[in-house]
Amino acid sequence: MQFLYALRSKGVTDARVLTAMERIDRADFLRGIFAERAYEDMPLPISCGQTISQPSVVGLMTQALQVTSRDKVLEVGTGSGYQAAILSQLSRRVYTIDRFRRLVSDAKSVFDRLDLTNVISFAGDGSFGLPDHAPFDRILCTAAAEDPPGPLLAQLRVGGIMVLPVGQSDTVQSLIRVTRTEDGFDYDELRSVRFVPLVEGMGD
Repeated sequence: MQFLYALRSKGVTDARVLTAMERIDRADFLRGIFAERAYEDMPLPISCGQTISQPSVVGLMTQALQVTSRDKVLEVGTGSGYQAAILSQLSRRVYTIDRFRRLVSDAKSVFDRLDLTNVISFAGDGSFGLPDHAPFDRILCTAAAEDPPGPLLAQLRVGGIMVLPVGQSDTVQSLIRVTRTEDGFDYDELRSVRFVPLVEGMGD
């Protein structure tokens, strides 16, 4: 399939990630004319002025997260729900949060339609994570902060991994992987990316 070939050519090589991305149809998370472009490797607009990330970036971030079937995952920035749906195929449970209630509602309706029963959606300020459900084995943030947010680091289990873009919103950002150790945090810089900024508070 052309879609999977394009992912492999961009560096998405993990067999479990590729299988999950083959299983979850990106078109389910797009509306109108944009659904026809679901298999192109490009970001596309969704409601509330947000975007659905390009598939290769979704794949690379998922691959970097090294999710196992036992993991409890927090996703900050539900957006269309596409990334959470892929994580649902790889993990035990996904908690996803977004500041836009409309996006959460729209995504939840897709999760229900696809019978993704291990995804739990919340409307809220994702920069504070979900302390009531912490700690998490894996955390994925789909919006860029200047630095990894302290509340998210605090909710990461020892041995856990967080993947997120960091950097100023008007410049190229870096995708980094943070691993929590007994002594603190290890940081790996993975690649340059561009994401919407992580904004505190609720959206309209």
